[in-house]
Amino acid sequence: MIEVEGLTKVYRSPKKAPGLWGSLRSIFYREYKKVTAVDQASFRIAAGERVGFLGPNGAGKTTILKMLAGLLVPTGGTVTVAGFTPSERRPEFLRRITLVMGQKQQLLWDLPARETFELNRALFDLDKAQYGATLDELIALLELEPLLDRPVRNLSLGERMKCELAAALLHRPDVLFLDEPTIGLDVTMQVAVRRFIGEWNRRNGATVLLTSHYMADIAALCPRVIVVASGQVRYDGALDELVAQYAPDRHVVVRLLRPPTAEEAAQSAPLSQVDGRMEALVPVSEVKAVVDRALRTLPVSDLTVEEPPLEEVIARLFAREKR
Repeated sequence: MIEVEGLTKVYRSPKKAPGLWGSLRSIFYREYKKVTAVDQASFRIAAGERVGFLGPNGAGKTTILKMLAGLLVPTGGTVTVAGFTPSERRPEFLRRITLVMGQKQQLLWDLPARETFELNRALFDLDKAQYGATLDELIALLELEPLLDRPVRNLSLGERMKCELAAALLHRPDVLFLDEPTIGLDVTMQVAVRRFIGEWNRRNGATVLLTSHYMADIAALCPRVIVVASGQVRYDGALDELVAQYAPDRHVVVRLLRPPTAEEAAQSAPLSQVDGRMEALVPVSEVKAVVDRALRTLPVSDLTVEEPPLEEVIARLFAREKR
């Protein structure tokens, strides 16, 4: 569904010397420097996949999404989406994709969301029966009924985002480019949006490419992740393998029925006492032995083995890329 090979985007950024003289000089003679936003990125995404796009701020994620959606023309490389060259912006291509950006909106501010939906129906020349069926499905999935006839300016951020998703999906696109769709939403609304995206993918087989700084979005929706740093693809593979590669340890936590004796504490190494419990960071290969020893030597009331948070895994990856 998406094929990217050697994708590159280079901007010309104006340079200006400091001070008044620098400002005056730049009017008549302007110097530029080249800024590489995306550098030889390559990947392929099959139809129906849900892929997370990760990277620090300024890594090039949104630039890549905009090139995939045809909003930016690449400087180099090739890209096809659903068999089309995005930068040509052919109507047949635009009917196959949608782009939702958490900090942008297409809803008409002073009108009810229903009016934007009708406008989109006209723009995409949708069959009225098909439009009605799709809208009914979106209303049910997103629980939109109470929101449709209220002016958009009177909706909360979460309510607006649900309406934005509905507006973006009325033409039933095959490819969903989602750029921070849950930004600024409370926890309850984040869960609702995630649930909807997953359900829409299952029902319609839509391909989803999602960027988010909320790692819960990625963990809930994306079995595969592409990590971008400094405009380059640094990792492309299963999320589980990324965690295994950059988080080889597990956090073993043992809660006790009573404080351990000195002998029990010594026998349960490498576990050590922290705030009334025993815990240690243990390599995966040693977890079983540590757990077995704890159960034999300590008065255990509860024992858990925890993976590091995904945020920590990604932070380790970015830290390694900076070195």
